[in-house]
Amino acid sequence: MLTLHVAEQSPEAAVLVDGASVAAVGRYEELAAAHPRARIRRWPGILTPGLLNPYGPELLEATYHPDPREADALGTEPIGGERAREIFRADPARLGASARRGVQRMLAHGTVAVAGELRSRVAVDAVRRAGLAVGQRPDRLPGPAALSPTPLILLPGLVPGGPARFAVFDVADRAELVRGGGGASVAARCGGRQGFPGR
Repeated sequence: MLTLHVAEQSPEAAVLVDGASVAAVGRYEELAAAHPRARIRRWPGILTPGLLNPYGPELLEATYHPDPREADALGTEPIGGERAREIFRADPARLGASARRGVQRMLAHGTVAVAGELRSRVAVDAVRRAGLAVGQRPDRLPGPAALSPTPLILLPGLVPGGPARFAVFDVADRAELVRGGGGASVAARCGGRQGFPGR
C-alpha cells in the first residue's frame, strides 16, 4: 500500500513510500494528485532524510542502556566508561538487550544510519533488525559520542527506488534542527518500520 508522508513545514519534500522503498519524492500537492488512493500520513515540523550517528560502537557496545525496571538502581540515562564495562563483565548477556535499547534511543533521535565498526554479533543484529543502514564513519567526527550530536550529520536526499529511511523533526526548518539537535524527533522510518520517541 502506498503511503504519502508530508510534514507541515516542508510540503515540498513529501515522500511517497511503497513498503520499504521510496516510490517518489516531490511537492505534496503533485504527489497527492498523481496518487489519489495513497494513504496520507501528516507530520508536524520537517521531513528529512534522517541522521547518521557515527558512534555505533561507542553507543551500542561500550555504553549500557538501562532497562526501565533498573531505574531505581541505575537511573535512566546511558552509562559509559568503567561502570558500563563492569556491568557487561558481570553479565555479558546484558549487552544484547542494552544494544536493542540503544538502537531505540537512536531512532528516537531521528537516527536512521550508524557508522563505526561493530564487533559484537548482538549489536550487529540489533542494528539489522531495526533496519538501520550502516555507513562509513566520516573523517571528522562532530564532538564526543552522543545520541544527539550537534552539529548533526544529515544524510543525502531521498531518491525514488531508494530505501525509505527518513526522520521527522518538530522544528520550523533545518537551521533550528541543527541548533537544537535530534531531540525534536517525532518519528524515524527505516527498513519498512517506523519508530516513535519513547515507544
